[in-house]
Amino acid sequence: MSDNKEFVKDITNIEEDFAKWYTDIVLKADLADYTDTKGCIAIKPYGYAIWENIQKYADEKFKKVGVKNVYMPVLIPEGLLQKEKDHVEGFAPEVAWVTIGGGEDLEERLCIRPTSETMFSTLYSKWLKSWRDLPLVYNQWCNVLRWEKETRPFLRSREFLWQEGHTIHATSKEAEERTMQMLDIYQEVIEELLAIPVLKGRKTPKEQFAGAEATYTVETLMHDGRALQAGTSHYFGQNFTKPFDIKFQNKDGKEEYAYQTSWGISTRLIGAVIMAHGDNRGLKLPPRVAPIQAVIVPVALHKEGVLEKANEIYDTLKDNYRVELDDRDNYSNGYKFNDWEMRGVPVRIEIGPRDIENGVAVLVRRDTAEKITVELDKLNNTLGELLEEIQKNMFNECKKRNEERTSIAKDMEEFERIINEKQGYIKTMWCGDEECENKIKELTGAHSRCIPFEQENISDKCVVCGKEAKHMVVWGRQY
Repeated sequence: MSDNKEFVKDITNIEEDFAKWYTDIVLKADLADYTDTKGCIAIKPYGYAIWENIQKYADEKFKKVGVKNVYMPVLIPEGLLQKEKDHVEGFAPEVAWVTIGGGEDLEERLCIRPTSETMFSTLYSKWLKSWRDLPLVYNQWCNVLRWEKETRPFLRSREFLWQEGHTIHATSKEAEERTMQMLDIYQEVIEELLAIPVLKGRKTPKEQFAGAEATYTVETLMHDGRALQAGTSHYFGQNFTKPFDIKFQNKDGKEEYAYQTSWGISTRLIGAVIMAHGDNRGLKLPPRVAPIQAVIVPVALHKEGVLEKANEIYDTLKDNYRVELDDRDNYSNGYKFNDWEMRGVPVRIEIGPRDIENGVAVLVRRDTAEKITVELDKLNNTLGELLEEIQKNMFNECKKRNEERTSIAKDMEEFERIINEKQGYIKTMWCGDEECENKIKELTGAHSRCIPFEQENISDKCVVCGKEAKHMVVWGRQY
């Protein structure tokens, strides 16, 4: 390994200032950059390649369960947004308005979409005629704009990329099943692709999506013990179909209102990968989502036969893996090793004159820094096995941290002590009263993450008021 001090001089220590460490990783690992448009970032090729891998993985899973992709306008007339009262109130502070077009004042203001429920709903009311048309299971990959006061790259920027699914069904049962099906897919994307374990459950009424009857969530825990909402799936019931007049003729020839769902994940998942896996050497990417799974670094590049052998290895691996050859001759080996570690590439393949002589290459794992000597004729298979091992190890490391940072509190004194001493998830019992939920936020800065599907009976009393408890809730400070 190269000298650790040489490498970390440009990265803030993860334990000393997590926020600054995060920003350093975003910029120095070449994921994104700030722009002249306040609160908006430019996603650079390496960062965008991570998003493309997330998008591809999720989109394939969507299509297997009947989802079809569409595209909707970025501009939404004000009158359309006003149709669903709770929805417009929930998004009002974040909406950006277009008032002038072509140099002239517009007759009606247009909002730049913060989300597209209203646009989908008005079109569904036109497209839906009969029970034979159902279900309509549509999704769009697009950008949205929300006028956030405080921004941070990927985690909370004014413009971000996401997918938003919007579906229409004949019955509440079908709509509820779709809501849960998409949540399960999000769990697969986050756990299988990003190697981050999730906590699944229902949001409290206070935390649910504006206009939803129920919001379900997959929550993740970051290195510093703060929670990140990684994806949500909403059951709307008929909260949108009635104001937007989304009706269909049922099998008996009678008109009835349809039932609706909505669900989404965003580029915020890139932030989750950084904060769940990164360390003081930089980014650490799970192999399945990494744009480059292995990098070949020829050692003693100037020596005869080294570059040729490195190219030969590249040709052997390129059809099976996302692999890159670093043949830059204007940087030292140490600089290159550090550079690829900073970028989080899962495996580095070193090949030098002595290795060639012995018919081997040296594989270095980014997750553990372990070095493995592999015979060249076994390299293809060994790399595949190693990448899978790294993927599993990274998931297990996150899972272990989650377990270590999950606590139980039976009263507020215990809650406050735990959240200040060991930030993470805190399980408590809750009476269901929003006043108690607000009290926890006021005293500790923690929000309810969810009412987990897997309930535990910690006690019979609410952690705040001591009255009879209805649910176990998991709390945590959040991003």
